[in-house]
Amino acid sequence: MKTPYKNIYAILKLNKFIVLAVIICATLLGIFSVIMAFNMHRKALNSAFAINTDGSIIPLKLVTQKENFKVEALAHLELFHTYFYNIDASNYEKNLKKALWLGNSSVDNLYRQKKADGVYNRLLQYSLVQKVLRIDSQIAEKNDTYSFRTVTLFEINRGSIIDTYELVSTGNLITVDRNFPNNPHGLLITDYFENTLKKQSNESRKE
Repeated sequence: MKTPYKNIYAILKLNKFIVLAVIICATLLGIFSVIMAFNMHRKALNSAFAINTDGSIIPLKLVTQKENFKVEALAHLELFHTYFYNIDASNYEKNLKKALWLGNSSVDNLYRQKKADGVYNRLLQYSLVQKVLRIDSQIAEKNDTYSFRTVTLFEINRGSIIDTYELVSTGNLITVDRNFPNNPHGLLITDYFENTLKKQSNESRKE
């Protein structure tokens, strides 16, 4: 029995369909490639770059984010040190409660230690006024870890006597969810430590 030949018109129709499908796919792929190239070119034109100290190129967006972080970090540190050290008999409970929102257990442990040492009892007993005069903080970054060093100048008013002290404290900063108004900057102080506390003379204070 002879094998019947396929209808040549059906074969040509099938080939025509395949060629047409290939052409359509190639056209769509070409249009997609052009659109992607155009978008990449437009993003490149709208982007700016900065040169790092090691010669590498950093998108300006990343630089801006780091600058914004530094501003937030400095504001966070100033807020914390103001709450923690700018205290008197009338506001210390309220201020310390706010300060504890800005740090982790290292801050809480320091607070508990001061409380056990009678710092706040003396504040009440002698009606002391502890006033922050200046807060200077420095932020350092290493391997995506942010550390800080803060110098806080404050005075303790004992009525007829006013003593000025310089406190150097250090720690790290991590990002957390913002919690307004308790933690508006979305940062948390960790590994907080009071390194040195020095009493200032009248001459150094004038300077």
